[in-house]
Amino acid sequence: MVSLGGLGLKKVEKVSLAIIGGTGLSTFVTKIAEKRIETPYGMSPPITIGKMGGKNIAFLPRHGERHECPPHKINYRANLWSLQSLGVERILATNAVGAINETYRPGDLVIPQDFIDFTKNRFLTFYDNAPVTHIDMTEPYCPELKRILKKATERRVERAWSNAVYACMEGPRYETPAEIRMLKILGCDVVGMTGIPEATLARELEICYATVCFVSNMAAGIQKRISTEEVIEIGKKVTPVLQKVLEDICPQVPEKRSCSCSRALERTRI
Repeated sequence: MVSLGGLGLKKVEKVSLAIIGGTGLSTFVTKIAEKRIETPYGMSPPITIGKMGGKNIAFLPRHGERHECPPHKINYRANLWSLQSLGVERILATNAVGAINETYRPGDLVIPQDFIDFTKNRFLTFYDNAPVTHIDMTEPYCPELKRILKKATERRVERAWSNAVYACMEGPRYETPAEIRMLKILGCDVVGMTGIPEATLARELEICYATVCFVSNMAAGIQKRISTEEVIEIGKKVTPVLQKVLEDICPQVPEKRSCSCSRALERTRI
């Protein structure tokens, strides 16, 4: 465990809340310090310690400082371990997604309630060895954080959706139309590349986790072509809205957790 005193953060008593997202969001954090943390799984990206909405937070850029790391190469275990080392108990994440549900439109905000994992080559767990540990994912996202996110998104935007199913694909390529048809049959509403194993690793560390996604494009076969330029452009337009949502949420997150995330490891080990 890395102590806050060891980071030289005399002004920060505790960092119990973290935000994981794109590099653009870091500019909205009132920065106090920056730290990279060595973990058993490698070095974390630069973590900004500061304030958002008057609350002490840690901001971790998922793809690195300059968005240099593709989704299938992100060191998810180092990212989550480093946040736990700072004392983080809750994580609010943001993700760009393609819309499978044709009711959604680019720019909409979506809060997943469940996911299907189609990743192939990622390190999915902290428990590769004994004790054999089977984590429960009946409720994949923290219900307490989801409720707060739902209220904040509905207050800030007209087009906000909850109870969505998120499909996580390996990337870095976009999906094929046939893959999107398959995902639609399976009940998926949005598709992305970064939501898993982030959510499951957080649960293994007994950290509350929820995410708000923004629709950057309609999925393959629903629109004619997907371009990275389009995704980036929508991201630029949505980022200020996400900032407002997160600023609203941060002060509303209670200090004491009333969910079961903090007891996620109970009765899981053989």
